[in-house]
Amino acid sequence: MPAPRFLVVFDADSTLIRNEVIELIADEAGRGAEVAEATEAAMRGEVDFAASLRSRVSALSGVPVAAFARVLARVEPTPGVRELIDAIHERGGIAAVVSGGFHEILDTIAPSLGIDVWRANRLAVADGALTGVVDGAIVDAAGKADALREWAGAHGIPLAQTIAIGDGANDLKMMDAAGLGIAFNAKPAVRAQADLVVGPVDLAQVIPLLP
Repeated sequence: MPAPRFLVVFDADSTLIRNEVIELIADEAGRGAEVAEATEAAMRGEVDFAASLRSRVSALSGVPVAAFARVLARVEPTPGVRELIDAIHERGGIAAVVSGGFHEILDTIAPSLGIDVWRANRLAVADGALTGVVDGAIVDAAGKADALREWAGAHGIPLAQTIAIGDGANDLKMMDAAGLGIAFNAKPAVRAQADLVVGPVDLAQVIPLLP
């Protein structure tokens, strides 16, 4: 099998999928609107991501793990995502996801879309319910950039042959580390700093940009 030619790293929420998963889980606790407001501020870069995530996850305390099935049923893949991932593989690339969201959802969504490797946060659980705490180190902006570099290095892919696609302020460091940083469905601060901006909410628009 030939070595991969390039690497494309996606953000998950509002990029790979249309939803913000933390808001869907918060709906199960009746706190969706409150968490949505805090998520929006974090994506605009107005607050520290890790501190904001801890605060938002605390609002999920008590949500039963059984609720994840309902959350998964509400997740909508972004239009064009399957076409883009197929094109990445056809051209000899790797499709990866690094997310400030959660493995509990991404472990189902990522393989279903053909993603090769992924990384996200984990939610602590006790007695079948969320404790309101993040389990382990938080995947923040620096963690996203580290993942891109780590995956590129592991496969011998030069950073110049990497693409990062994201929408929020916590994607800027990985977009800066990549050979090409694409703002997709993005907040104004992200559009201003990206190498390229894709306006339509259709990931197939990225296919012509693949190496």
